Parts: sequence; structure tokens; C-alpha cells
Amino acid sequence: MWWDTTKIEATVTRQFVCSHLLPQEIQRLDQQLGFGDGLTDGTYWEWIEQKAKRIFLILLELGIPDQIFGVVDDSWDDDDLPIPLDQVERLALTARPDEKVDRRFYQRQFHFLVRYLEQGDHLDLADVELPPLDVVDKKTGIVQTAVDKIQLGNKPGVTFMRRRFPLALGPGQIPRDQFLAELKSLKRIQTTHVLAYYASYTHQGYGYIILSPAWESNLKSILVALPPPLKALEKQIRRELILNWIHCLADSLCYIHSRGRSLGNIKPSALFVGKDHDIFFTESRFGVDLASQTTGSNFDKEAYDYAAPEQWYRPSRNSSFETHQHRKMSSASPPGNTTFAISRSYPDPPPPAAHKPVPQLDPQAADVFSLGCIILEILGLLLKRQSKNFAAHRAAKHKMAGRGGAVPDSSFHQNIGQVESWMTSLAKDAEKKDAKPMQGITPMLQVVARMLSLAPQDRPTAQDVERSIYQILTRDCEITEPHCVHEYGGLARGIGSLRLGLAEAKEDQPSCRDWRAVGAADKLSLCKSPRGIYYGKTS
Repeated sequence: MWWDTTKIEATVTRQFVCSHLLPQEIQRLDQQLGFGDGLTDGTYWEWIEQKAKRIFLILLELGIPDQIFGVVDDSWDDDDLPIPLDQVERLALTARPDEKVDRRFYQRQFHFLVRYLEQGDHLDLADVELPPLDVVDKKTGIVQTAVDKIQLGNKPGVTFMRRRFPLALGPGQIPRDQFLAELKSLKRIQTTHVLAYYASYTHQGYGYIILSPAWESNLKSILVALPPPLKALEKQIRRELILNWIHCLADSLCYIHSRGRSLGNIKPSALFVGKDHDIFFTESRFGVDLASQTTGSNFDKEAYDYAAPEQWYRPSRNSSFETHQHRKMSSASPPGNTTFAISRSYPDPPPPAAHKPVPQLDPQAADVFSLGCIILEILGLLLKRQSKNFAAHRAAKHKMAGRGGAVPDSSFHQNIGQVESWMTSLAKDAEKKDAKPMQGITPMLQVVARMLSLAPQDRPTAQDVERSIYQILTRDCEITEPHCVHEYGGLARGIGSLRLGLAEAKEDQPSCRDWRAVGAADKLSLCKSPRGIYYGKTS
């Protein structure tokens, strides 16, 4: 129960006040105020009603509602709240000074000074203030979870996600100034398949970001076992839905890159699926990673596994490099080709034992590599391949040194040969499937092979990837209307271009068609897509 202004006004009536006072105290309510030397004809009740409802509620919580008269005699009112701890003794709440009562008053006053979080707001809450929210799914354990579901006090029934970041200078932490700066950056991305910034606040040494919509699971857990709602879908619908995830992610990455930005840290645990089976990126380039917060480790193995090679070692001076606007998709391999060759024009890396990342040369190219890893995992999901088996396959021929014995290195970038053989096995499995949606798997694997090129300049752009996926879905999978069909202009702004503000970002904010709306009874009409291809659209 949150004591906001509306609730306080509705609660503190004359009847309510009288119910907590003795008969002689009730009579005093209508007496003239004891201060002002007769210059005011106001009564105690009028003062309480107009100026001191919060103070009365605080005194009631402390079990001393009768002290309202003495407080009013000293002309205290709600505008004086919050009263600093070292000033509370001036209220003279007890006959003799009582630090315990004074401290309780100081702490309880914040229960009646709620500051709600509205969309777009950021609040810096004092340590004693109460964040106006309720945690929906409380986690058990010694370490407080870094992600949880919440409901805001002013948005009953609406569930949000909250992420927590420790604000400090040590390992696994983020400086306060950097946190606040990243919030401004986070607000600029507003698109359907990226979790949207709703509000934020700082409290008791932590920074909190509230995101919308709330999600039910992440891709990492889905790769282990399909959640019941997804598993309950008819097989054909589920297959088309999962294939559409690939296009939605590629389309969203186009949008982000068209803004001169990049995502970074793309990995299964950072991709979320909502209650309506929509998939979402989380746009956050904070230095603090969720896994390291909860495990106490400074090395995020999952981020390492799905990272582009240039994020973990620096290319030699002889390696050529081009920015993303110069990369183009090479001609597609024959659709029936089930062998895959990933470009290895990158120089041999040094031993990865230190695992110290280096500055990214092109963060957008790194996004494309990581998305290629994700698409490969999703295609494995379609073919009912276990992600853990894929990780074991990648690590089978590559070990990295470590204390206590060899630790398997299951990263994509260090095990390209194993990735190729896995892709070949997926293509052979797909050949055995007669269902039309499965006919697009092998062509998609050809796209993935280019995305996983070791040299950044050999990878396609996000726009090239999206266009290829769109063609595969419509041509090979016969999905006449893929989700998220958009065209983003100005893709070649370059990673050094000026970042655009929130208002501009919203200008062509994409919206995704609801996959559940498609049915056999829908009336179809021809609609031209941004690619000049006609497809059926429900009227």
C-alpha cells in the first residue's frame, strides 16, 4: 500500500482523525489555534485538514496521534517534510528526549512521501526513501538477484523488469557518472524488439533500470527446454514463429545500426521472450554484466563464447579493415549446398589464456558475428539439437590452459572448424524434413557462414543479413508475411557519426505485426513490401 497524495487525501478525514483521539482531544479539534496571538481564527482541525495530514499519519504510526496538537502549536506542516534527523527533536514528540522515537519518525516520514516513477523519469532516492514498487518474483538466496519482475505503485497490474547495477569503482561495478551517462544513451533506442527503457533510479549504492515489457524466459533457458506455452503451440506455428525470431532480430539490429549504434554483448541470456512469444534484445553496454554480478566472477564465459574474435585479440598491422558501410554480402551459395566454409582471412590469434579483451575495431561488425552465433543456436533449436551438445562439440578439439587442469574453450571464434562441421550436420538433418518452413535452414546456414567470418570486413552488414533472411523466409519457407518488414535509411552513417536523440529515434520506430492474428479465415489482400515483393496481408 503506497501512501500517495490521493490516498492520503481520501484517508485522513475528520471521522478518521476522531477515531484515533480521546473525547477531550476530539473537542480540542474545533478550538482556535494556540499560536498567533489571536491573529488567526483557524482551528486545529482546519490546520490538520489543510496542512498536516501526512504528519498526523506519521504520528499515528508511532502510536502518539495526540501529539498532533503540540506539533501544530509549533506551526509544523507537511511542507516541512522530510525533516532532517538532527532536527526531529524540535518536534518535542515525547516529554523527555527520546532518540529512538525521533529516529522512527525520521524513517517513517518517507512512507508518506512517495515519489512515483513515471515513464522516462530518473530519481535519485535517499537511502531511507522507499522505491515505489513491489517485487513480483522474489528470489531466494544470499545474493540479491540482478534481474527481477516488479510492479510500480502507480501502475497496478502492469509488470516490468528491473536490472540492478552496483555503483562503485571496483571490479564488477560501474561508476555512478558512467551509469547516468549510459541511461541517456539507453533512452535513444525505441523499437519493438529491444527492451524499452521505462524509468530508472539510484538507491542505497545501486543503480536500477526499469524495462518494458516484462519477459517470461530468456533464449538460454529455451535452448535447454521449451517453456510449456511455447511447446503447446501447433508444430507448424511454432516453427514459423521461431524462424520469424531470426528475422525480427536481424531487422532490429538494422534499426540500431542505422542509428550509428551497436548492441554489444549479444548472447542467449541477454535475449528475452515475452508472454506473447515475442523476442527482445536488451540494449545495454554497461561494463557490469549480469552473470558476473550473480556469480562473483569477473570473466563472463558466455559473453566470451559468443563474442567476435576481434573483441578478444587485436589484428596484425597487415590485416585490412573496412568500416561496415563498405561490407557487402557475397553471392549466395547454391541452396542445396550442405558444406560450409567460414572465411579465415584473420591472422592466427595469440594464446587466449589471459582472456583480456581489446578495443573493438567495428562494434557493428562484432554484432553481426554474435548474431550469427545466435541464429545458429536457433536453427539447432528448430532441429531439436541440444545447445549443450553443440558447446561440447565446439570444445572437443580446443582446450585452453588453466589452473587445476585444462578448461574447455567452447567459443565460436576459437573453434571455427567445429562450427562448420556442426553446420553441415544441421543441413543434413534439415534435408530429411519435408515441412516447408524447414526448407530455409540450409540457405540460412549459408548466411550464417558469412556472418561468422573471422575478418570483420568479410562479414555482411545487418541490412544484408536482414534482406537475405527475408528472401529465404518468403522464397524457401513460404512464409508470405514475415514479421518486422521495414526499410531503414541512412544505414551508412558510420560508427563515428553523431548519435541521434530520442525524438528522432521514434520517428520511424518499427512495429511488429502480431503473429497470433494470422488465421485461415483472414481476408487476404496484396501489399507491397519495402523490397518490392508482394505478399498477402490480412485486411
